[in-house]
Amino acid sequence: MSERMKALEKMLEKEPGDLFLLYAIALEHKKAGDNARAIEFLDRTIAADGGYCYAYYQKGQVLESMGDAGAARETYQAGIAAAQRKGDAHAQSEIENALAMLG
Repeated sequence: MSERMKALEKMLEKEPGDLFLLYAIALEHKKAGDNARAIEFLDRTIAADGGYCYAYYQKGQVLESMGDAGAARETYQAGIAAAQRKGDAHAQSEIENALAMLG
């Protein structure tokens, strides 16, 4: 486990609902190739705040890397809807581009 991961997990113990920490830990797991844990923390991020648009994007990326295009497509579509609800046109555009590249 990286020193960064250890530090993030220690901070999460003190602030278990911190969205940034949940998301950052997810990205650390993604970087380490631990897709299951990455998805777990991305799901926790989304559950805590359904408007955290980039969590959908990252989850879609992980699912794509695992070869699950159907789940990635569903995740991107949910992320686009979340971005629309939030009024985040930039996130919406990025997620739409990821969906378009998926085919």
